Amino acid sequence: MFHYFRRKPVFIIAILALCILLLAVFIFRQSIFPQSANNGQATGTLSASAARTGRIFGAAVASSHLTGDQQYANTLDTEFSGVTPENEMKWETTEPERGSFNFAPADIIVSHAQSHNMKIRGHTLVWYSQLAPWVNDIATGSELLQVMKNHIANEMGHFKGKIWYWDVVNEAFNDDGSRRSTNNVFQQKIGDSYIEEAFKAARLADPNAKLCYNDYDTDGINEKSTAIYNMVKDFKARGVPIDCVGFQSHMIVDQVPPDYQENLQRFAALGIDVQVTELDIRMSTPVSDADLQSQADNYQRVVKACLAVSHCNDITVWGVTDKYSWIPQYFSGQGAALLFDDNYKKKAACNLVIQTLTSGS
Repeated sequence: MFHYFRRKPVFIIAILALCILLLAVFIFRQSIFPQSANNGQATGTLSASAARTGRIFGAAVASSHLTGDQQYANTLDTEFSGVTPENEMKWETTEPERGSFNFAPADIIVSHAQSHNMKIRGHTLVWYSQLAPWVNDIATGSELLQVMKNHIANEMGHFKGKIWYWDVVNEAFNDDGSRRSTNNVFQQKIGDSYIEEAFKAARLADPNAKLCYNDYDTDGINEKSTAIYNMVKDFKARGVPIDCVGFQSHMIVDQVPPDYQENLQRFAALGIDVQVTELDIRMSTPVSDADLQSQADNYQRVVKACLAVSHCNDITVWGVTDKYSWIPQYFSGQGAALLFDDNYKKKAACNLVIQTLTSGS
């Protein structure tokens, strides 16, 4: 009996110590992996989770939704740390008539972003599509070159000091790696040199802005991405200013290229930044829970690839919510491609992205 009473306090102390240890482990795990145990709902936001890794998590933004849908604005402000104007900085909007510039729609987005300490990607200065009709009527390459340089100088000058990265040239290559000439007045009348000339003009217009080339279907190692890789390598060798390549990453569920990370890394090895600039992962609608989980797994693969490449400093999804996604209009029977559903509810993909960013790998 004497020995029993002497050992009992030691036993109780040991149990208490074990409980304290288990509680500490639980608290630590919750701080690293903030997920409720019963529903997979992540705590925290995309922006805060990305910030822990030194990255920006942005969204493409439309000024009409920003001013006309309060829930849209609230979700943007709460969840995202960067913006890309969807259409407001494209040529047909910014210079609809020669020498007549209109930056009002873009100013709405830029002002909002600055007031919420968001990074701003300028999109896009030179693109064959959404081009003001008058540009296609220019007769000679030399005149078009001057028009292009003037457009770059005026647009970048207006936003000087406000833009983090500019998509200087957009979608200039075909899938086989050749230069896109179909419907591309810049390629037709100026030739291959228009890309180089655009980047040189952009550096002069705002020396502190980072300059990107941006394209789609370049997510894996293929003829198109290799042609762009070779262009960047040549630019770097000759001192042509280029700081970044944007990988649009418009994907289909379960079709994330297996060499996505490898592709990002080979570009980063050239000494440039790489960014995921227009991410969405579409699927057939209506969707099932299994579809949503597959989409979540695919989003996680993209995020993990970016996290594994130190020079991948931005992930931007092409829209805030499925409610306004461009996908259903262009791909019949497809949709549900973004992180928030039509009602601004976080989808499985959003929760998994937050968890992945929070874990840092």
